[in-house]
Amino acid sequence: MDISVVIGVDTETDIGSFTPFYNGVEKGTPLLMDLFEKKGIPATFFMVAEAAQKFPELTREIKQRGFEVGCHTIHHETIGDPLFEIPLVKPVLPEEIPHRLEVATAMIAEVIGEAPQSFRAPRLWGSTIMVNTLEKLGYLADATYPLYYYQERVTPYYPSAKDWTQEGNLSILEIPNFADLTIESHDQYGRDRDQWPLFRTEGAESLMKHVNSMIAYCADRNLPAVFCLYIHPWEFIEMPSRLSYGEATVEPLQFIIKNCGPRALTELSKVIDAFKDKGAHFYSAAGLAHQWRESVKES
Repeated sequence: MDISVVIGVDTETDIGSFTPFYNGVEKGTPLLMDLFEKKGIPATFFMVAEAAQKFPELTREIKQRGFEVGCHTIHHETIGDPLFEIPLVKPVLPEEIPHRLEVATAMIAEVIGEAPQSFRAPRLWGSTIMVNTLEKLGYLADATYPLYYYQERVTPYYPSAKDWTQEGNLSILEIPNFADLTIESHDQYGRDRDQWPLFRTEGAESLMKHVNSMIAYCADRNLPAVFCLYIHPWEFIEMPSRLSYGEATVEPLQFIIKNCGPRALTELSKVIDAFKDKGAHFYSAAGLAHQWRESVKES
């Protein structure tokens, strides 16, 4: 069976939305590059533009070592439709979205010498305005679609200009993020179907059970199995259980930081090996977009 894998590294502030720090970007990104290089696989580092500007040499190193540098907004702001409440997180106004995407794209292009070709929205919260803007900016791929929530698009698709969650005639490829649709969800948003961060909290073997379920799910429907994963550099260094800075103390839920550090890197290595044992092909997000376009032409 044809199995494709895209590993997207959301290169952002530590613990996602809850800190302004970039320790993970600075220390975790090199660990991931070394691992991917050792395994001989491509990957896409979706950079927050602020991080690209703060760490220009590291950002250029990502490109120089053969990995893709994508875009992940300016500051990890919410530019899509919120799917559930997160403390202190509010979306930007719809009319702000095009300008922010233009600025983020330009900031990254200034560092790497060319415009990024792939995008992922923070928290996998996308929108039709966002996708239409990415199309106008010349992006090839958007790896935002949260399969756990919408549960419709199992394989990559070309979205509609009227509704980004539906198929249409845009040229940008929308890549769904892996979720296990075979399990019964006990969360009103379906978040327990999402793959993240099982590789770290439960281990590679646990994650691969869900992979196997979705391979069978796709086979039953005569669909190619495409697994788009998302991880973060901060997961691969130790993260504190609580942080006090400014005027508040942040204490994330335990699963957010469980097993961050060396164990996470070990388990990710096992996941890559398990996919390789299945004969999977690894792509960057833009690489999958090129391959998908060619497969459409052939069919």
